[in-house]
Order: sequence, then C-alpha cells, then structure tokens
Amino acid sequence: MTSRFVLEACVGPRTLAMAKELLATVALCCPATYPLLLIDEHLPYPTAILEVFGTIGYRRRRHRRGRKKYPALKAPEGLLVGVVRKVRDAAGNLLRVTTRALFGRKREIRRRIAQLGIGCEINTSHLERLNGTLRSQQTRLARRTRNVSRRESHLRWALALWRDWYNWMEPHEALGGRTPAIAQGLTDQVWSVADYVTYPVHVSELQRALWAEERQKVLRSPLEGKKRRKTLPLS
Repeated sequence: MTSRFVLEACVGPRTLAMAKELLATVALCCPATYPLLLIDEHLPYPTAILEVFGTIGYRRRRHRRGRKKYPALKAPEGLLVGVVRKVRDAAGNLLRVTTRALFGRKREIRRRIAQLGIGCEINTSHLERLNGTLRSQQTRLARRTRNVSRRESHLRWALALWRDWYNWMEPHEALGGRTPAIAQGLTDQVWSVADYVTYPVHVSELQRALWAEERQKVLRSPLEGKKRRKTLPLS
C-alpha cells in the first residue's frame, strides 16, 4: 500500500483455492514478518489466512483426564487482519461501513495503519482505487464492453502485462511521479516499453522448480500432517 506495487492479479472464481493462491504470493514476498492484511467480508478469507499463516494449537481440556482435543489452526502472534464490512439495503444502496479486527487487536491495527501513513481507520480504499484504475485501463474488465476475453488464458496474459506496465512504466501521482518499482527500491528510473521488452530475463528450470516447491509448502496446511485418531468401539 505504501509503494502501490501490485503483487498478483488472480483470474477465476472467488473460491478458497483462489484465496490461498493469492495469500501464498503475499507470504512468499514477505518471508521475514507477517504483513498487515486489510480485507472485506469474503467468506474464504479467514480459512485461507489460517491455512497459509496459521500455526497448530491445542484447545484446553475441561478435565485433567481424557484424550487431548484434536488440534486446530490459530492465528500466530503478530498477525494483524482488519475487516471492512459494507452494509447495504435490499436495493444494493450503501447504508454504512463498519470495521472490526479478525486477528489481533483493533488498536494495534490502527496503530500499524497510522505508521504506514495510509489512514487512521481500517479501510480498503487503496484496493478500491486500484480496482477503478484497472477497469479504466483494461477494457476486458469494463462493466459493459465488447472487448471480452474468450479464454481465461488470454485474460491472464493481459493482466500480467498490465501489472508489469503499472509497476515499472507508469508514474504514480501519489508517489511524486515515481513508479511503484522505484518506490519499492527495485529500480532507479522509469522504464520505457523498449526497456521492458529488451530487458534480459532468464530463469532456469531448476529455479522454477524451486519456486514451485516453496509455493506448495506455503499452500500446504499445517494440519495436513496431523492424522485423526481412530475412535475405539465402546462395546
């Protein structure tokens, strides 16, 4: 949010698998610390966040004796997730906007937002602004258009090109005429289309395999290695 650098643009239905793919990209780009996540009330998000960032926790037993309860995923200490809820009437008109903390304390989320300089309250305004920019610059995603994508792969390629153009070649007014890549410290100049086309990019098959293996480790829930105990017959 501070650099406006777009990490990923996923294509497909908004399912749990899609949410995990998106969060896996965020986890791989932020390996040292937990990122601040500001989301809407999309139902798969809480489960996807726990499966990507969560740790295994055992619930307390009410009595000293007995079998331990089956472990469950819990949010690790330091993970901050804020949720924005939009309340609408039957006609779809916006009535009010409420916020809450999904993981972490709300005051800690507000403090983190103030430190980043992106407001004072929990909000998704930066993503909404990016959504408007994307729809205005990509006719494939306009509300009413004839420039539709007949295949999903075509839309994915178009969004990948737009993401690179937005990050490396388009100066941002809120960044003082810099591109998101400059604000992120990845380059020191605004790229041209010729620079982007002629820049040598060589990734070996071994490196791609290593990246795929790291991604599968992130997508794998910590509970997948835990097996449920078989229940014994009572008689």
